[in-house]
Amino acid sequence: MTFPRASQALARFTVLDLTRIRSGPTAVRQLADWGANVIKIEAPTDLADSEQPGGPRHGPDFQNLHRNKRAMTLNLKDPKGLEVFKRLAAKADVIVENFRPDVKAKLGIDYDSMRKINPRIVYASISGFGQDGPYSKRPGFDQIAQGMGGLMSITGLPGHGPVRAGIPVADLTAGLFCALGILTALLERDVSGEGQWIQTSLLQAMIFMLDFQAARWLMENEVPKQAGNNHPTSIPTGVFKTRDSYINIATTGGKIWERFAKAIEAPDLLTNPDYATITSRSKNRDTLNAAIETHLTKRTTDEWVGILNAAGVPCGPIYSIDEVFDDEQVKHLGIAQDVPETDTRLVGQPFTLSRTPSRMAARPPLVGEQTKDVLTEFGFSDQEIASLQQSKVV
Repeated sequence: MTFPRASQALARFTVLDLTRIRSGPTAVRQLADWGANVIKIEAPTDLADSEQPGGPRHGPDFQNLHRNKRAMTLNLKDPKGLEVFKRLAAKADVIVENFRPDVKAKLGIDYDSMRKINPRIVYASISGFGQDGPYSKRPGFDQIAQGMGGLMSITGLPGHGPVRAGIPVADLTAGLFCALGILTALLERDVSGEGQWIQTSLLQAMIFMLDFQAARWLMENEVPKQAGNNHPTSIPTGVFKTRDSYINIATTGGKIWERFAKAIEAPDLLTNPDYATITSRSKNRDTLNAAIETHLTKRTTDEWVGILNAAGVPCGPIYSIDEVFDDEQVKHLGIAQDVPETDTRLVGQPFTLSRTPSRMAARPPLVGEQTKDVLTEFGFSDQEIASLQQSKVV
């Protein structure tokens, strides 16, 4: 059966998706959205956990993560199921999994085993803390990684304790880095002819995302602290109260600071020695922010967005999620896209390609919806498929 591809960019690659929950499915979604032949492999219904993390199959979380994929069922704990998987792996390009590090070896589907079957296989693993080391067997969870990776220590208002980010940022970034690793390995395979094992973890991803905050410690032994809505180094940058709501303003550098002070009709701020330099503005941040708000509360957020943008000062409203998708620029970008065969809309890819764009090509699959189609494509006969179904291997 012909299956619609989301793009032609990665259409030559076949991906076996053993992932679950969020980090792994995020990685595979990147490949599926760019046209890879993604086969989501799940346990047969009677063997599956009745309370899978991530919510119900038709809920927003699952639907968001599994569009543009096909699905088959396969009991990997059955020797016959393992043999089926090996036949699939022999012809596939990529395997992605996010089991606990010891699980894949117990199942016999670890990288070394798969490499013997297919030396060109690109095998990607996501874990909580790494494939080895003292924490490798610990269960991983997004918020745990946010805490151990340092993010929660710099998020939130000073003196109010650590705060998690409002999205599963460790899961999502680990998935994106995994996808980047897969694409890097596929590019390298074009030269060497060999696959390799990509490994990443929620903890590694979270530490990488610290970026300049990590550099402040590694290079200068400075431990960053919570700064609330204030930017830790560019001042004044943060959230300010207006007459009717709040606004984000970013005044990075002396020129923008001057334009900002003039735009809000506060020339006295420019002549005040307490605010003359970045260092002095940082030292007197609280009094400066208070002074700024006395001017900003005279107008609405919409008014200030117009005035400040006209003056060349970066700023913007602070939207609730419904307001995000009602914004004229968001509508113009077309990032909210209709899913075929449903009345659902989901967020599409955040970048575009001019010749091979991505699209919502197919709704998320039902459990085992394409099992027979997939097995047929991989060379299984009707008799073999019937036997596997009868023995409940698929």
